[in-house]
Amino acid sequence: MIGVGEPVQTGLVPSLAKPAGNITGSTGLGADLSVKRLELVREVLPGVSRVALLWNPRNASSVFQLDHVQVGAQAMGMTLVAVQASGPDEFDGAFAAMMKTRPEALMVTGDSVHQLFVSRILQFVATHRLPTMYQVKENVIAGGLVSYGPSLSGLFRRAAIYVDKILKGARPSDLPVEQPTTFEFVINVKTAKTLGLTIPPSLLLRADQVIE
Repeated sequence: MIGVGEPVQTGLVPSLAKPAGNITGSTGLGADLSVKRLELVREVLPGVSRVALLWNPRNASSVFQLDHVQVGAQAMGMTLVAVQASGPDEFDGAFAAMMKTRPEALMVTGDSVHQLFVSRILQFVATHRLPTMYQVKENVIAGGLVSYGPSLSGLFRRAAIYVDKILKGARPSDLPVEQPTTFEFVINVKTAKTLGLTIPPSLLLRADQVIE
């Protein structure tokens, strides 16, 4: 597995240190980083009070992320609007339901369905001028506003090392599930200008990549 969120909580492995069975790889720490993403949304949009979350109820990791974001939003005095989309035929309905609540920002998970159809999400947020936080920098390179999460390329490189070890005789149960050590904070300034936003200089200095 590569970048899977909450593998212990969802029952894929009994523990990260001792995965047992035939499953190992890496975790993307989806839920653990969700509150950090919400904090960054507030830094990008000071005074934001209503944030939407697009999530997939069929993805166990996405369910855990929803729980974390709800707690984080409550602690920050924000209103969270959770909108479901578990397949391509549900996006239009999710978008319509979302806009009825007039959110000031949107958070998108790294769910595989959402990533497969991310172009639809990018088009929607561009049309409605909705600032959006993503998990992976590739979404920001494609035109999204901001992202924070582990390096996908780094996770895949580490996966290749694990594949090599297993092909050479190592047992998956003896290889601990790795947690990411490199996180990427990416800002698309071009998109910010299109949205009429001015990114605080302090955030630009902290960013690992700024797309002009």
